[in-house]
Amino acid sequence: MPLVLMYHSVDHFDEDPHLVTVSPARFARQMAWLRARGLRGVGMGELLDAHAAGRARGLVGLTFDDGYADFVTRAVPALLRYGFGATVFVVSGRIGAYNAWDDGPRKPLMTADQIRTAADAGMEIASHGRHHVSLPGADDTELREELEESRAVLEDLVEGPVTGFAYPYGHASAREVEAVRAAGYDYACDISPDEPGRHALPRAYVGDRDGPVRLRAKIVRHELRRRSRV
Repeated sequence: MPLVLMYHSVDHFDEDPHLVTVSPARFARQMAWLRARGLRGVGMGELLDAHAAGRARGLVGLTFDDGYADFVTRAVPALLRYGFGATVFVVSGRIGAYNAWDDGPRKPLMTADQIRTAADAGMEIASHGRHHVSLPGADDTELREELEESRAVLEDLVEGPVTGFAYPYGHASAREVEAVRAAGYDYACDISPDEPGRHALPRAYVGDRDGPVRLRAKIVRHELRRRSRV
């Protein structure tokens, strides 16, 4: 499986205690670095289709968790400038609100119109649950609602299928992985799953400190892990 990078927010910041924000200038340099090495950023749906067809060489998955408003105002223009795509995982119960699950700085989340704008720009809209809860702590009913209701809301919003999911906090046991599969999602993104698979895809975190040397290290590390699993 090709490398998948995990972003959250792209914005200017004074404080970022949870390291979820990349400055616009740093993000632009990261995208330029990828392209200079012959790599193209794509959303997860495109990446998985290309991988299945044996055409994934030179592709890198770009994912953005939480659905911050700066995805459409800052990330999307930069992505389009380089001809890249991406997947944004939206918290359906917080559309147009803010990151209430976080004890860090308040950051606005995309409105319904902004989500549609991102979709119209060619970005893949996927689910991050309803309320950004840690799913292993949810009972069976809440787990089902987090998975099924979030997708229904987003599909109504974009008037199209929503096939991807990302586990909030990267928390997922075998129970949650099976629930996501049973709910009909085509794939799910994790962070560092114990047992990688289509519904527990590993990703490499990217932050504001990641310049060329650290980005190259992430690519090398991914390649070494991939070879060790073959």
